[in-house]
Amino acid sequence: MTVYTHRFETPFGAMLAAVNAEGELTYLNFCEDTRDAVPTLSGVECIPDAARCMPVVTQLNEYFCGDRQEFDLPLAPAGTPFQKKVWQELQHIPYGATWSYGQLAAKLGNPNASRAVGRANATNPISVVVPCHRVIGTNGKLTGYGGGLPRKERLLRLEQEHLPANADRG
Repeated sequence: MTVYTHRFETPFGAMLAAVNAEGELTYLNFCEDTRDAVPTLSGVECIPDAARCMPVVTQLNEYFCGDRQEFDLPLAPAGTPFQKKVWQELQHIPYGATWSYGQLAAKLGNPNASRAVGRANATNPISVVVPCHRVIGTNGKLTGYGGGLPRKERLLRLEQEHLPANADRG
């Protein structure tokens, strides 16, 4: 498989986006090292192409500025059927809201699956757009995030700061 990639800076750190030939977002995550022109994604040929990734960059810039609360990007994450179901449900968490792993499991019809949901959440290949940062522990505490807990806290704070007064908070 071939994807087209672009590394770019955001107020939250460098990110790497990858889209397939159809323009569907397959990967988006924070990356600490921006020196490499072509990133390594396991088993995938990566070709740098900023133009193909520009819709992703544009929408993320709007999000980070507080001007976008929902993304309108075609997605094609690679994963198991269960992971894809979890990732799809993550997209139903309202902007500025948080759900616990247990709430997410219940929404999926299996309230006892919070650990499996947590594992699927941890493997989300499309950060921010598929908002795994909106999932917290049952006790209300921030729990793991691939981009680091300080970044997760900043993302949640950004959303709270730009939340309309009449917004549904989940």
